[in-house]
Amino acid sequence: MPAAPTILERPQRWDAAFDPDMTDAALDRLLATAPFRDMDAEKFPKRTPLREILRNDSRIRRFRQGEIIVRQGDYGTSAFLILRGATRVVLKPHLPPALLGRQSPGKKGFFRTLAQLWNGSRPAETFSRTRLRQAAGLGARQTKNEVHVFLQDLPRVMDEHRTEQMTGGDFFGEIAALSRMARTSTIFADSDDAELLEIRWQGLRDLMKYDDALRTHVNKIYRERALSSYLNATPMFQHLTKEQVDRVAEQIEFATYGDYDWSGEYKRLAQSGSVQPEKEPVIAQEGDYPNGVVLLRAGFARISQKLGGGERTLNYIGAGQLFGLREISHNWRNKDSPVNLQFSLRAIGYTHLLIVPTRVMEEIVLPSLPKNELPEAIEIVKDELGSQPVAEKGAREKVGAEILEFLTENRLFNATASMVIDLDRCTRCDDCVRACASTHDNNPRFLRHGPTSGSLMVANACLHCADPVCMIGCPTGAIHRESFAGQVVINPDTCIGCKACFNNCPYDAIRMVEIRDETGEFMVDQEMKPIAKATKCDLCVESHGGPACERACPHGALTRINLNNLDALSKWLKP
Repeated sequence: MPAAPTILERPQRWDAAFDPDMTDAALDRLLATAPFRDMDAEKFPKRTPLREILRNDSRIRRFRQGEIIVRQGDYGTSAFLILRGATRVVLKPHLPPALLGRQSPGKKGFFRTLAQLWNGSRPAETFSRTRLRQAAGLGARQTKNEVHVFLQDLPRVMDEHRTEQMTGGDFFGEIAALSRMARTSTIFADSDDAELLEIRWQGLRDLMKYDDALRTHVNKIYRERALSSYLNATPMFQHLTKEQVDRVAEQIEFATYGDYDWSGEYKRLAQSGSVQPEKEPVIAQEGDYPNGVVLLRAGFARISQKLGGGERTLNYIGAGQLFGLREISHNWRNKDSPVNLQFSLRAIGYTHLLIVPTRVMEEIVLPSLPKNELPEAIEIVKDELGSQPVAEKGAREKVGAEILEFLTENRLFNATASMVIDLDRCTRCDDCVRACASTHDNNPRFLRHGPTSGSLMVANACLHCADPVCMIGCPTGAIHRESFAGQVVINPDTCIGCKACFNNCPYDAIRMVEIRDETGEFMVDQEMKPIAKATKCDLCVESHGGPACERACPHGALTRINLNNLDALSKWLKP
């Protein structure tokens, strides 16, 4: 007789509270504080009452003067309400990298490069004790559950940077939290009694859903601080006057689709081999009326078309790209022969969208565009697979349907600099591994192993993602972008080995390594446990000539490539 199955309660969102130690007294205090005291608790459903949202999705944090709360460039998933004391936002100029726990950009000098030649016998991941104690301009203190990083020379920061104080009742971080985009400013505590309520994005979303005043407030801030500048930087809106941009901004709709914490779920599904594209949330359905142009503000989406009983992937789009413009433009110019959406659009992971209603496009945007910048008319042609608009055939033809599906199912469109290996050309000589090791203190930063499609392998090396979820939650700022849309790097001096980036990376591209001193002995903490730090490929950002792995391959079997550039990938695969 087979054993009876083990029955467990299905995991729920509030199984893990943001602060397990939140007390009833603290909740009573919060509910007596604006804006919560002004919220109508009756509008919240029984399954997510206001009190339980605050109990499970918020935590009270205390900071001393000079301690960093959020850093410019970090990816945040929560917003903050100042309960007591003051904070200060750095306006201009931004704080230098060293004051944020990051590496200062720069290339290796001649002597440092030459030193690599005789460092071959040195143990991997060697640190001097003095180096570990240095963090230019930064200090740190550890509380029970978290690390607080503080600015050591606060008077100098105040003298050299324009700042602005925020006090009790001020709200910040909500735009980055809801859209999962980089923080735009650094904010630190400006008093020793700074007390803030941190609300994770799920709670903020629910508060906005059931409280009109908070939703209106956040949307107003979004439109004022972020939306107009984004529209002005988007080619489709650059021909509009300021008055027209403001009119468009007033009517744009915000939407999010998919799982905000998609990386953990994707890792679980990938390990079980059960990634299911048909379960991706539908943003726009093929055959429906095009009710607006969709602009991707953050994340990725799949363009697909019906084929038999399923769908085939035609392309994928990321932040800054749009969907539905050609159909709306066609209908505006051909009112007697309108067409519906020719494709479906599905969210991959988490996607934050702006939707410009069709009416706004027809009344304001399309009439302002020069004729030579209007999208092509919808032309339907027959191919061996059925009806397919000409403009969307390119992606599949460039790399082939099998590779396009492979890139999409493995979320590799996220890569801006993936390590791609042609296994037909690769002789397994490991020159790439040795070159990487000699450049990085005898520790290669990648594994010559990874997902494969035919002769194409994407190695387990950092992809330097467009959506770098590894950067979420780093307490010291050690993992960061070298520049906007540039290399994602880790500063070993400020990495504390907390594993946040290691756990977040959906591609297993970050490793934890135990470090040694100059004599080769492992360094240990007070409990005699080895000290580990996160390491990963940094694209040889400090070296002249680019990635050492690529330069070392004697057969041209390896390249570092942006997998959104299908033209470049196709040319490399078919030289």
